Amino acid sequence: MLATTKVKYKEELCGAQEENERLRQLMDAFCKQPRVVLNRADVSEKYLCPERQEPEFPGVKEEEDLEPLEVKEEEQPQPPNIKKEERLPPYIKEEEHFTELPVTGVHLTSEDKCQYEENKGAESPSSNSGQQTTEDDEDHRGGSQADSMLARISDGEDTLHSPQTDDYEESDGDVTCHAASTWCKCCQCGKTFGCQSLLRRHMVSHTGDKPFACSVCGQNFAQKGYLKIHTRTHTGEKPFACSVCGQKFAQKGNLKLHTRIHTGEKPFACSVCGQTFAQKGNLKLHTRIHTGEKPFACSVCGQIFAHKLSLKIHTRTHTGEKPFTCSVCGQTFAQKGDLKIHSRIHTGEKPFTCSVCGQTFAQKGYLKKHTRNHTGEKPFACSVCGQNFARKGNLKLHMRTHTGDKPFACSVCGQTFAQKGNLKLHTRNHTGEKPFACSVCGQNFAQKAHLASHMRTHTGEKPFACSVCGQNFTEMGSLKIHTRIHTGEKPFACSVCGQKFAHKGRVASHMRTHTREKPFACSVCGQTFAHKGNLKIHIRTHTGEKPFTCSVCCQRFPSKAEAERHECAGENSRDE
Repeated sequence: MLATTKVKYKEELCGAQEENERLRQLMDAFCKQPRVVLNRADVSEKYLCPERQEPEFPGVKEEEDLEPLEVKEEEQPQPPNIKKEERLPPYIKEEEHFTELPVTGVHLTSEDKCQYEENKGAESPSSNSGQQTTEDDEDHRGGSQADSMLARISDGEDTLHSPQTDDYEESDGDVTCHAASTWCKCCQCGKTFGCQSLLRRHMVSHTGDKPFACSVCGQNFAQKGYLKIHTRTHTGEKPFACSVCGQKFAQKGNLKLHTRIHTGEKPFACSVCGQTFAQKGNLKLHTRIHTGEKPFACSVCGQIFAHKLSLKIHTRTHTGEKPFTCSVCGQTFAQKGDLKIHSRIHTGEKPFTCSVCGQTFAQKGYLKKHTRNHTGEKPFACSVCGQNFARKGNLKLHMRTHTGDKPFACSVCGQTFAQKGNLKLHTRNHTGEKPFACSVCGQNFAQKAHLASHMRTHTGEKPFACSVCGQNFTEMGSLKIHTRIHTGEKPFACSVCGQKFAHKGRVASHMRTHTREKPFACSVCGQTFAHKGNLKIHIRTHTGEKPFTCSVCCQRFPSKAEAERHECAGENSRDE
Protein backbone atom coordinates (compact mmCIF):
# COMPACT_ATOMS: atom_id res chain seq x y z
CA MET A 1 0.00 0.00 0.00
CA LEU A 2 2.80 2.39 0.90
CA ALA A 3 4.68 1.57 -2.27
CA THR A 4 1.58 2.15 -4.33
CA THR A 5 1.06 5.51 -2.69
CA LYS A 6 4.72 6.52 -3.34
CA VAL A 7 4.43 5.57 -7.00
CA LYS A 8 1.20 7.56 -7.30
CA TYR A 9 2.72 10.67 -5.74
CA LYS A 10 5.85 10.29 -7.87
CA GLU A 11 3.77 10.17 -11.03
CA GLU A 12 1.81 13.25 -9.93
CA LEU A 13 5.07 15.07 -9.12
CA CYS A 14 6.55 14.24 -12.49
CA GLY A 15 3.37 15.46 -14.17
CA ALA A 16 3.51 18.70 -12.23
CA GLN A 17 7.19 19.18 -13.17
CA GLU A 18 6.45 18.57 -16.82
CA GLU A 19 3.57 21.03 -16.70
CA ASN A 20 5.77 23.67 -15.02
CA GLU A 21 8.47 23.14 -17.64
CA ARG A 22 5.89 23.61 -20.38
CA LEU A 23 4.69 26.82 -18.77
CA ARG A 24 8.28 28.06 -18.55
CA GLN A 25 8.79 27.42 -22.27
CA LEU A 26 5.59 29.29 -23.04
CA MET A 27 6.66 32.23 -20.92
CA ASP A 28 10.06 32.26 -22.63
CA ALA A 29 8.32 32.38 -25.99
CA PHE A 30 6.10 35.21 -24.75
CA CYS A 31 9.14 37.19 -23.58
CA LYS A 32 10.73 36.94 -27.03
CA GLN A 33 7.66 38.36 -28.75
CA PRO A 34 6.94 42.11 -29.08
CA ARG A 35 4.84 43.29 -26.17
CA VAL A 36 1.19 44.22 -26.52
CA VAL A 37 0.11 47.41 -24.80
CA LEU A 38 -3.59 47.84 -24.32
CA ASN A 39 -5.16 51.09 -23.19
CA ARG A 40 -7.33 50.78 -20.13
CA ALA A 41 -10.36 51.76 -22.13
CA ASP A 42 -9.69 48.93 -24.63
CA VAL A 43 -9.66 46.18 -22.07
CA SER A 44 -13.12 44.87 -21.41
CA GLU A 45 -14.35 43.74 -18.04
CA LYS A 46 -14.12 40.11 -18.98
CA TYR A 47 -10.34 40.48 -19.39
CA LEU A 48 -10.02 42.21 -16.04
CA CYS A 49 -12.36 39.89 -14.16
CA PRO A 50 -10.84 39.26 -10.73
CA GLU A 51 -11.57 35.57 -10.76
CA ARG A 52 -9.91 35.23 -14.19
CA GLN A 53 -6.85 37.16 -13.03
CA GLU A 54 -6.02 34.67 -10.34
CA PRO A 55 -5.62 31.37 -12.26
CA GLU A 56 -3.94 28.46 -10.60
CA PHE A 57 -1.22 26.45 -12.30
CA PRO A 58 -1.74 22.68 -12.60
CA GLY A 59 -0.43 20.74 -9.69
CA VAL A 60 -0.59 23.71 -7.34
CA LYS A 61 -4.17 23.53 -6.10
CA GLU A 62 -5.51 25.39 -3.12
CA GLU A 63 -9.23 25.42 -3.92
CA GLU A 64 -11.10 22.75 -5.83
CA ASP A 65 -13.44 25.13 -7.69
CA LEU A 66 -10.64 26.93 -9.65
CA GLU A 67 -9.88 25.47 -13.04
CA PRO A 68 -6.26 24.99 -14.08
CA LEU A 69 -4.73 27.05 -16.88
CA GLU A 70 -5.18 25.24 -20.16
CA VAL A 71 -2.19 25.50 -22.47
CA LYS A 72 -1.69 23.22 -25.41
CA GLU A 73 1.72 21.82 -26.13
CA GLU A 74 1.41 22.18 -29.86
CA GLU A 75 1.04 25.99 -29.66
CA GLN A 76 4.25 27.57 -30.96
CA PRO A 77 5.34 31.21 -31.19
CA GLN A 78 4.22 33.04 -34.28
CA PRO A 79 6.88 33.60 -36.95
CA PRO A 80 8.33 37.14 -37.17
CA ASN A 81 6.83 37.85 -40.60
CA ILE A 82 3.18 37.67 -39.55
CA LYS A 83 0.94 40.69 -39.94
CA LYS A 84 0.80 43.44 -37.33
CA GLU A 85 -2.68 42.58 -36.18
CA GLU A 86 -1.64 38.91 -35.72
CA ARG A 87 1.39 39.67 -33.52
CA LEU A 88 0.09 38.08 -30.34
CA PRO A 89 1.77 35.90 -27.74
CA PRO A 90 1.67 32.22 -28.67
CA TYR A 91 -1.15 31.40 -26.30
CA ILE A 92 -3.30 34.35 -27.46
CA LYS A 93 -4.40 33.28 -30.94
CA GLU A 94 -8.03 34.18 -30.89
CA GLU A 95 -10.26 36.37 -28.79
CA GLU A 96 -11.52 33.51 -26.69
CA HIS A 97 -8.00 32.74 -25.44
CA PHE A 98 -7.86 36.04 -23.54
CA THR A 99 -9.90 34.44 -20.81
CA GLU A 100 -7.31 31.76 -20.23
CA LEU A 101 -4.52 34.03 -18.92
CA PRO A 102 -4.67 37.35 -17.07
CA VAL A 103 -3.88 40.34 -19.29
CA THR A 104 -3.19 43.74 -17.79
CA GLY A 105 -3.66 46.79 -20.05
CA VAL A 106 -1.35 49.64 -18.98
CA HIS A 107 -1.64 53.25 -20.17
CA LEU A 108 1.89 54.59 -20.29
CA THR A 109 1.85 57.96 -18.57
CA SER A 110 4.83 60.20 -17.92
CA GLU A 111 5.12 58.71 -14.45
CA ASP A 112 5.26 55.21 -15.97
CA LYS A 113 8.01 56.29 -18.31
CA CYS A 114 10.04 57.74 -15.51
CA GLN A 115 9.58 54.61 -13.44
CA TYR A 116 10.81 52.58 -16.37
CA GLU A 117 13.91 54.73 -16.63
CA GLU A 118 14.70 54.36 -12.95
CA ASN A 119 14.53 50.54 -13.19
CA LYS A 120 16.55 50.20 -16.40
CA GLY A 121 19.82 48.35 -15.96
CA ALA A 122 19.15 47.08 -12.44
CA GLU A 123 16.95 44.19 -13.53
CA SER A 124 14.98 43.47 -16.68
CA PRO A 125 13.82 46.96 -17.82
CA SER A 126 10.82 45.48 -19.56
CA SER A 127 9.58 43.40 -16.68
CA ASN A 128 8.92 46.58 -14.75
CA SER A 129 7.65 48.76 -17.57
CA GLY A 130 5.54 46.07 -19.18
CA GLN A 131 3.89 44.95 -15.95
CA GLN A 132 3.69 48.26 -14.03
CA THR A 133 0.75 48.46 -11.66
CA THR A 134 -0.46 50.65 -8.86
CA GLU A 135 -1.29 49.44 -5.39
CA ASP A 136 -4.95 49.44 -6.33
CA ASP A 137 -4.20 47.21 -9.33
CA GLU A 138 -2.34 44.79 -7.10
CA ASP A 139 -5.30 44.60 -4.79
CA HIS A 140 -7.62 44.12 -7.76
CA ARG A 141 -5.64 41.19 -9.11
CA GLY A 142 -5.01 39.80 -5.70
CA GLY A 143 -1.27 39.24 -6.27
CA SER A 144 -1.71 35.82 -7.91
CA GLN A 145 0.93 33.14 -8.17
CA ALA A 146 0.96 33.64 -11.93
CA ASP A 147 2.21 37.18 -11.43
CA SER A 148 4.85 36.09 -8.98
CA MET A 149 5.97 33.29 -11.32
CA LEU A 150 6.14 35.74 -14.21
CA ALA A 151 8.40 38.00 -12.16
CA ARG A 152 10.68 35.10 -11.27
CA ILE A 153 10.87 33.81 -14.83
CA SER A 154 11.61 37.22 -16.33
CA ASP A 155 14.33 38.09 -13.83
CA GLY A 156 17.04 36.97 -16.17
CA GLU A 157 15.53 38.32 -19.35
CA ASP A 158 16.55 41.62 -20.94
CA THR A 159 14.64 41.39 -24.22
CA LEU A 160 11.06 41.41 -23.00
CA HIS A 161 10.54 45.05 -23.96
CA SER A 162 11.36 44.85 -27.66
CA PRO A 163 11.31 47.98 -29.83
CA GLN A 164 8.12 48.00 -31.86
CA THR A 165 5.91 50.68 -33.46
CA ASP A 166 4.98 53.82 -31.50
CA ASP A 167 5.24 52.18 -28.10
CA TYR A 168 8.99 51.91 -28.31
CA GLU A 169 10.77 53.89 -25.63
CA GLU A 170 14.47 54.66 -25.66
CA SER A 171 15.78 55.81 -22.33
CA ASP A 172 18.89 57.21 -20.72
CA GLY A 173 18.59 58.19 -17.09
CA ASP A 174 15.78 60.78 -16.92
CA VAL A 175 15.57 60.92 -20.71
CA THR A 176 12.43 59.36 -22.21
CA CYS A 177 12.20 59.35 -26.01
CA HIS A 178 9.57 58.03 -28.38
CA ALA A 179 11.10 56.92 -31.65
CA ALA A 180 8.12 57.40 -33.97
CA SER A 181 7.11 60.84 -32.68
CA THR A 182 10.83 61.88 -32.31
CA TRP A 183 10.32 63.81 -29.07
CA CYS A 184 11.87 63.44 -25.67
CA LYS A 185 10.19 64.45 -22.44
CA CYS A 186 11.82 65.62 -19.23
CA CYS A 187 10.26 63.82 -16.29
CA GLN A 188 11.17 66.64 -13.92
CA CYS A 189 9.32 69.55 -15.52
CA GLY A 190 7.51 67.95 -18.49
CA LYS A 191 9.23 69.94 -21.25
CA THR A 192 9.69 68.15 -24.57
CA PHE A 193 12.69 68.21 -26.90
CA GLY A 194 13.41 67.04 -30.42
CA CYS A 195 16.33 64.79 -29.54
CA GLN A 196 18.10 63.23 -26.59
CA SER A 197 21.11 65.56 -26.75
CA LEU A 198 18.92 68.62 -26.22
CA LEU A 199 17.16 66.96 -23.32
CA ARG A 200 20.47 65.99 -21.72
CA ARG A 201 21.56 69.64 -21.87
CA HIS A 202 18.26 70.64 -20.32
CA MET A 203 18.64 68.17 -17.45
CA VAL A 204 21.63 70.20 -16.20
CA SER A 205 19.18 72.90 -15.12
CA HIS A 206 17.72 70.41 -12.63
CA THR A 207 20.96 68.84 -11.45
CA GLY A 208 22.99 72.06 -11.28
CA ASP A 209 25.96 70.21 -12.73
CA LYS A 210 28.60 72.49 -14.32
CA PRO A 211 31.34 70.18 -15.56
CA PHE A 212 33.12 72.65 -17.87
CA ALA A 213 35.61 74.95 -16.11
CA CYS A 214 37.53 77.92 -17.52
CA SER A 215 41.27 77.31 -17.35
CA VAL A 216 41.95 81.02 -16.85
CA CYS A 217 39.52 82.23 -14.17
CA GLY A 218 38.03 78.93 -13.01
CA GLN A 219 34.41 79.85 -13.73
CA ASN A 220 32.20 76.80 -14.32
CA PHE A 221 29.60 76.28 -17.03
CA ALA A 222 26.85 73.75 -17.69
CA GLN A 223 27.56 73.48 -21.42
CA LYS A 224 30.72 73.36 -23.45
CA GLY A 225 29.39 76.02 -25.81
CA TYR A 226 29.01 78.50 -22.95
CA LEU A 227 32.62 77.89 -21.93
CA LYS A 228 33.75 78.49 -25.51
CA ILE A 229 31.93 81.84 -25.62
CA HIS A 230 33.29 82.81 -22.19
CA THR A 231 36.85 82.02 -23.26
CA ARG A 232 36.61 84.83 -25.82
CA THR A 233 36.45 87.35 -22.98
CA HIS A 234 40.04 86.30 -22.16
CA THR A 235 41.33 85.90 -25.71
CA GLY A 236 39.50 88.92 -27.14
CA GLU A 237 38.38 86.82 -30.07
CA LYS A 238 35.45 88.25 -32.04
CA PRO A 239 34.81 85.91 -34.97
CA PHE A 240 31.48 87.40 -36.09
CA ALA A 241 31.81 90.54 -38.23
CA CYS A 242 29.09 92.84 -39.56
CA SER A 243 29.03 92.82 -43.36
CA VAL A 244 27.92 96.47 -43.45
CA CYS A 245 30.13 98.38 -41.01
CA GLY A 246 32.70 95.70 -40.14
CA GLN A 247 32.07 95.80 -36.39
CA LYS A 248 33.00 92.50 -34.73
CA PHE A 249 31.25 90.52 -32.03
CA ALA A 250 32.12 87.57 -29.80
CA GLN A 251 28.64 86.02 -30.11
CA LYS A 252 26.55 85.37 -33.17
CA GLY A 253 23.40 86.53 -31.38
CA ASN A 254 24.94 89.95 -30.71
CA LEU A 255 25.75 90.29 -34.41
CA LYS A 256 22.15 89.46 -35.26
CA LEU A 257 20.87 92.18 -32.92
CA HIS A 258 23.42 94.66 -34.32
CA THR A 259 22.35 93.95 -37.90
CA ARG A 260 18.89 95.35 -37.09
CA ILE A 261 20.49 98.77 -36.68
CA HIS A 262 21.26 98.72 -40.41
CA THR A 263 18.07 97.02 -41.55
CA GLY A 264 15.80 98.95 -39.20
CA GLU A 265 14.03 95.71 -38.34
CA LYS A 266 11.97 95.84 -35.16
CA PRO A 267 10.10 92.53 -34.97
CA PHE A 268 8.77 92.90 -31.42
CA ALA A 269 5.64 95.09 -31.13
CA CYS A 270 3.83 96.30 -28.01
CA SER A 271 0.28 94.95 -27.94
CA VAL A 272 -0.96 98.10 -26.15
CA CYS A 273 0.52 101.08 -28.01
CA GLY A 274 2.03 99.36 -31.05
CA GLN A 275 5.58 100.60 -30.45
CA THR A 276 8.14 98.26 -31.98
CA PHE A 277 11.50 97.12 -30.67
CA ALA A 278 14.56 95.39 -32.08
CA GLN A 279 15.05 93.24 -28.97
CA LYS A 280 12.55 91.19 -27.02
CA GLY A 281 14.05 92.32 -23.73
CA ASN A 282 13.39 95.97 -24.58
CA LEU A 283 9.76 95.14 -25.28
CA LYS A 284 9.50 93.44 -21.89
CA LEU A 285 10.88 96.53 -20.15
CA HIS A 286 8.56 98.80 -22.15
CA THR A 287 5.51 96.74 -21.19
CA ARG A 288 6.04 97.75 -17.55
CA ILE A 289 5.14 101.32 -18.51
CA HIS A 290 1.61 100.11 -19.24
CA THR A 291 1.34 97.62 -16.39
CA GLY A 292 3.07 99.84 -13.84
CA GLU A 293 5.05 96.83 -12.70
CA LYS A 294 8.14 97.62 -10.66
CA PRO A 295 9.55 94.29 -9.51
CA PHE A 296 12.90 95.54 -8.20
CA ALA A 297 12.90 97.04 -4.69
CA CYS A 298 15.73 98.75 -2.80
CA SER A 299 16.57 96.82 0.37
CA VAL A 300 17.58 100.03 2.16
CA CYS A 301 14.82 102.60 1.48
CA GLY A 302 12.20 100.39 -0.19
CA GLN A 303 12.02 102.44 -3.40
CA ILE A 304 10.91 100.27 -6.31
CA PHE A 305 12.10 100.28 -9.91
CA ALA A 306 10.96 98.83 -13.22
CA HIS A 307 14.50 97.99 -14.35
CA LYS A 308 17.17 96.03 -12.52
CA LEU A 309 19.86 98.41 -13.78
CA SER A 310 17.98 101.38 -12.29
CA LEU A 311 18.00 99.65 -8.90
CA LYS A 312 21.72 98.95 -9.22
CA ILE A 313 22.46 102.61 -9.96
CA HIS A 314 20.17 103.74 -7.14
CA THR A 315 21.92 101.47 -4.63
CA ARG A 316 25.10 103.49 -5.18
CA THR A 317 23.40 106.50 -3.58
CA HIS A 318 23.40 104.47 -0.34
CA THR A 319 26.83 102.88 -0.69
CA GLY A 320 28.53 105.94 -2.17
CA GLU A 321 30.13 103.68 -4.76
CA LYS A 322 31.51 105.46 -7.83
CA PRO A 323 33.14 102.74 -9.94
CA PHE A 324 33.77 104.80 -13.08
CA THR A 325 36.94 106.94 -12.97
CA CYS A 326 38.13 109.59 -15.43
CA SER A 327 41.56 108.62 -16.77
CA VAL A 328 42.55 112.30 -17.16
CA CYS A 329 41.56 114.07 -13.92
CA GLY A 330 40.64 111.10 -11.72
CA GLN A 331 37.09 112.27 -10.99
CA THR A 332 34.77 109.35 -10.20
CA PHE A 333 31.17 108.76 -11.25
CA ALA A 334 28.34 106.44 -10.24
CA GLN A 335 27.16 105.94 -13.83
CA LYS A 336 29.13 105.11 -16.95
CA GLY A 337 27.07 107.60 -18.98
CA ASP A 338 28.10 110.44 -16.68
CA LEU A 339 31.76 109.56 -17.19
CA LYS A 340 31.27 109.53 -20.96
CA ILE A 341 29.72 113.02 -20.88
CA HIS A 342 32.46 114.27 -18.53
CA SER A 343 35.21 112.98 -20.85
CA ARG A 344 34.03 115.44 -23.50
CA ILE A 345 35.28 118.29 -21.29
CA HIS A 346 38.82 117.00 -21.87
CA THR A 347 38.39 116.01 -25.50
CA GLY A 348 36.28 119.04 -26.47
CA GLU A 349 33.97 116.71 -28.33
CA LYS A 350 30.53 118.16 -29.14
CA PRO A 351 28.78 115.53 -31.26
CA PHE A 352 25.30 117.10 -31.21
CA THR A 353 24.75 119.87 -33.78
CA CYS A 354 21.80 122.22 -34.18
CA SER A 355 20.32 121.83 -37.66
CA VAL A 356 19.23 125.53 -37.69
CA CYS A 357 22.23 127.56 -36.53
CA GLY A 358 24.95 124.90 -36.49
CA GLN A 359 25.81 125.34 -32.80
CA THR A 360 27.28 122.18 -31.28
CA PHE A 361 26.69 120.64 -27.88
CA ALA A 362 28.32 117.99 -25.72
CA GLN A 363 25.01 116.53 -24.55
CA LYS A 364 21.86 115.63 -26.43
CA GLY A 365 19.74 117.23 -23.73
CA TYR A 366 21.45 120.59 -24.24
CA LEU A 367 20.68 120.44 -27.97
CA LYS A 368 17.04 119.65 -27.25
CA LYS A 369 16.74 122.67 -24.94
CA HIS A 370 18.54 124.90 -27.45
CA THR A 371 16.21 123.88 -30.27
CA ARG A 372 13.33 125.47 -28.36
CA ASN A 373 14.97 128.86 -28.90
CA HIS A 374 14.27 128.43 -32.62
CA THR A 375 10.87 126.78 -32.36
CA GLY A 376 9.61 128.95 -29.51
CA GLU A 377 8.27 125.83 -27.84
CA LYS A 378 7.50 126.21 -24.15
CA PRO A 379 6.10 122.86 -23.02
CA PHE A 380 6.23 123.51 -19.27
CA ALA A 381 3.27 125.55 -17.92
CA CYS A 382 2.72 126.96 -14.44
CA SER A 383 -0.39 125.45 -12.86
CA VAL A 384 -1.05 128.69 -10.92
CA CYS A 385 -0.69 131.55 -13.40
CA GLY A 386 -0.38 129.61 -16.67
CA GLN A 387 3.01 131.08 -17.62
CA ASN A 388 4.96 128.79 -19.98
CA PHE A 389 8.62 127.92 -19.89
CA ALA A 390 11.03 126.26 -22.28
CA ARG A 391 12.83 124.40 -19.49
CA LYS A 392 11.53 122.37 -16.60
CA GLY A 393 14.10 123.87 -14.24
CA ASN A 394 12.86 127.38 -14.99
CA LEU A 395 9.31 126.33 -14.15
CA LYS A 396 10.52 124.88 -10.85
CA LEU A 397 12.21 128.17 -9.96
CA HIS A 398 9.13 130.14 -11.01
CA MET A 399 6.86 128.09 -8.76
CA ARG A 400 8.77 129.42 -5.77
CA THR A 401 7.43 132.91 -6.51
CA HIS A 402 3.98 131.48 -5.72
CA THR A 403 4.95 129.33 -2.79
CA GLY A 404 7.50 131.77 -1.32
CA ASP A 405 9.88 128.86 -0.89
CA LYS A 406 13.51 129.94 -0.36
CA PRO A 407 15.38 126.74 0.43
CA PHE A 408 18.92 128.15 0.18
CA ALA A 409 20.16 130.02 3.29
CA CYS A 410 23.38 131.96 3.85
CA SER A 411 25.47 130.38 6.62
CA VAL A 412 26.84 133.80 7.65
CA CYS A 413 23.87 136.16 7.83
CA GLY A 414 20.98 133.71 7.43
CA GLN A 415 19.51 135.42 4.36
CA THR A 416 17.51 132.97 2.24
CA PHE A 417 17.28 132.64 -1.53
CA ALA A 418 15.04 130.85 -4.00
CA GLN A 419 17.95 129.87 -6.24
CA LYS A 420 21.26 128.29 -5.37
CA GLY A 421 23.06 130.55 -7.83
CA ASN A 422 21.82 133.65 -6.01
CA LEU A 423 23.15 132.29 -2.72
CA LYS A 424 26.53 131.68 -4.34
CA LEU A 425 26.66 135.28 -5.59
CA HIS A 426 25.58 136.60 -2.17
CA THR A 427 28.31 134.64 -0.36
CA ARG A 428 30.92 136.70 -2.22
CA ASN A 429 29.74 139.77 -0.32
CA HIS A 430 31.08 138.10 2.83
CA THR A 431 34.21 136.58 1.35
CA GLY A 432 35.06 139.56 -0.87
CA GLU A 433 35.71 137.15 -3.74
CA LYS A 434 35.72 138.78 -7.16
CA PRO A 435 36.72 136.08 -9.63
CA PHE A 436 35.89 137.96 -12.83
CA ALA A 437 38.58 140.42 -13.99
CA CYS A 438 38.45 142.98 -16.80
CA SER A 439 41.09 142.24 -19.43
CA VAL A 440 41.45 145.97 -20.22
CA CYS A 441 41.71 147.78 -16.89
CA GLY A 442 42.03 144.81 -14.53
CA GLN A 443 39.00 145.70 -12.42
CA ASN A 444 37.49 142.71 -10.65
CA PHE A 445 33.82 141.78 -10.28
CA ALA A 446 31.87 139.33 -8.18
CA GLN A 447 29.46 138.47 -10.97
CA LYS A 448 30.07 137.61 -14.59
CA ALA A 449 27.13 139.79 -15.68
CA HIS A 450 28.73 142.81 -13.99
CA LEU A 451 31.94 142.20 -15.92
CA ALA A 452 29.98 142.00 -19.19
CA SER A 453 28.30 145.34 -18.43
CA HIS A 454 31.64 146.91 -17.49
CA MET A 455 33.30 145.80 -20.73
CA ARG A 456 30.81 147.94 -22.62
CA THR A 457 32.34 151.07 -21.03
CA HIS A 458 35.50 150.21 -22.95
CA THR A 459 33.86 149.17 -26.18
CA GLY A 460 31.13 151.85 -26.08
CA GLU A 461 28.58 149.22 -26.94
CA LYS A 462 24.99 150.01 -26.00
CA PRO A 463 22.95 147.10 -27.32
CA PHE A 464 19.68 147.95 -25.55
CA ALA A 465 17.66 150.66 -27.33
CA CYS A 466 14.45 152.40 -26.21
CA SER A 467 11.64 151.77 -28.72
CA VAL A 468 10.11 155.21 -27.96
CA CYS A 469 12.99 157.71 -28.05
CA GLY A 470 15.76 155.54 -29.40
CA GLN A 471 18.12 156.11 -26.46
CA ASN A 472 20.63 153.29 -26.01
CA PHE A 473 21.81 151.63 -22.82
CA THR A 474 24.58 149.26 -21.83
CA GLU A 475 22.32 147.20 -19.57
CA MET A 476 18.84 145.76 -19.95
CA GLY A 477 17.95 146.88 -16.43
CA SER A 478 18.77 150.49 -17.29
CA LEU A 479 16.50 150.35 -20.34
CA LYS A 480 13.69 148.90 -18.25
CA ILE A 481 13.95 151.74 -15.72
CA HIS A 482 14.15 154.30 -18.54
CA THR A 483 10.99 152.97 -20.17
CA ARG A 484 9.03 154.00 -17.07
CA ILE A 485 9.71 157.64 -17.96
CA HIS A 486 7.53 157.18 -21.05
CA THR A 487 4.91 155.02 -19.38
CA GLY A 488 4.83 156.97 -16.11
CA GLU A 489 4.90 153.70 -14.23
CA LYS A 490 6.02 153.94 -10.59
CA PRO A 491 5.61 150.47 -9.10
CA PHE A 492 7.56 151.07 -5.89
CA ALA A 493 5.76 152.94 -3.06
CA CYS A 494 6.97 154.23 0.33
CA SER A 495 5.25 152.38 3.16
CA VAL A 496 5.30 155.55 5.36
CA CYS A 497 4.13 158.41 3.16
CA GLY A 498 2.94 156.51 0.11
CA GLN A 499 5.22 158.34 -2.34
CA LYS A 500 5.87 156.25 -5.47
CA PHE A 501 9.06 155.71 -7.40
CA ALA A 502 10.05 154.19 -10.73
CA HIS A 503 13.21 152.63 -9.29
CA LYS A 504 13.46 150.28 -6.32
CA GLY A 505 16.71 151.92 -5.19
CA ARG A 506 14.97 155.29 -4.96
CA VAL A 507 12.53 153.86 -2.41
CA ALA A 508 15.41 152.67 -0.22
CA SER A 509 17.03 156.11 -0.39
CA HIS A 510 13.72 157.85 0.33
CA MET A 511 13.04 155.71 3.42
CA ARG A 512 16.12 157.23 5.06
CA THR A 513 14.40 160.60 5.12
CA HIS A 514 11.94 159.00 7.53
CA THR A 515 14.45 157.02 9.57
CA ARG A 516 17.24 159.72 9.47
CA GLU A 517 19.63 156.86 8.82
CA LYS A 518 23.00 157.78 7.34
CA PRO A 519 24.82 154.51 6.70
CA PHE A 520 27.61 155.90 4.46
CA ALA A 521 30.56 157.41 6.41
CA CYS A 522 33.64 159.22 5.09
CA SER A 523 36.83 157.37 5.90
CA VAL A 524 38.77 160.62 6.19
CA CYS A 525 36.66 162.93 8.34
CA GLY A 526 33.93 160.59 9.52
CA GLN A 527 31.04 162.62 8.11
CA THR A 528 27.98 160.43 7.36
CA PHE A 529 25.56 160.53 4.50
CA ALA A 530 22.18 159.03 3.66
CA HIS A 531 23.12 158.35 0.04
CA LYS A 532 26.16 156.67 -1.36
CA GLY A 533 26.37 159.22 -4.19
CA ASN A 534 26.64 162.08 -1.70
CA LEU A 535 29.55 160.31 0.03
CA LYS A 536 31.27 159.88 -3.32
CA ILE A 537 30.99 163.62 -4.08
CA HIS A 538 32.20 164.47 -0.56
CA ILE A 539 35.34 162.36 -0.89
CA ARG A 540 36.38 164.54 -3.84
CA THR A 541 36.80 167.45 -1.42
CA HIS A 542 39.62 165.44 0.18
CA THR A 543 41.12 164.15 -3.03
CA GLY A 544 40.66 167.37 -5.00
CA GLU A 545 39.18 165.44 -7.90
CA LYS A 546 37.00 167.52 -10.25
CA PRO A 547 35.77 165.26 -13.07
CA PHE A 548 33.16 167.68 -14.53
CA THR A 549 34.44 170.41 -16.88
CA CYS A 550 32.72 173.45 -18.36
CA SER A 551 32.77 173.19 -22.15
CA VAL A 552 33.15 176.98 -22.55
CA CYS A 553 35.68 178.12 -19.97
CA CYS A 554 37.10 174.72 -19.11
CA GLN A 555 36.55 175.25 -15.36
CA ARG A 556 36.37 171.98 -13.45
CA PHE A 557 33.90 170.92 -10.75
CA PRO A 558 33.66 168.01 -8.25
CA SER A 559 29.99 167.29 -9.07
CA LYS A 560 27.73 167.45 -12.07
CA ALA A 561 25.22 169.62 -10.20
CA GLU A 562 27.85 172.31 -9.57
CA ALA A 563 28.88 172.31 -13.21
CA GLU A 564 25.24 172.83 -14.25
CA ARG A 565 24.86 175.74 -11.76
CA HIS A 566 28.02 177.41 -13.04
CA GLU A 567 27.42 180.69 -14.87
CA CYS A 568 30.17 181.00 -17.40
CA ALA A 569 31.16 184.62 -18.47
CA GLY A 570 32.20 183.36 -21.88
CA GLU A 571 28.83 181.72 -22.36
CA ASN A 572 27.04 185.00 -21.44
CA SER A 573 29.12 187.08 -23.88
CA ARG A 574 28.50 184.55 -26.60
CA ASP A 575 24.76 184.80 -26.00
CA GLU A 576 24.93 188.64 -26.41
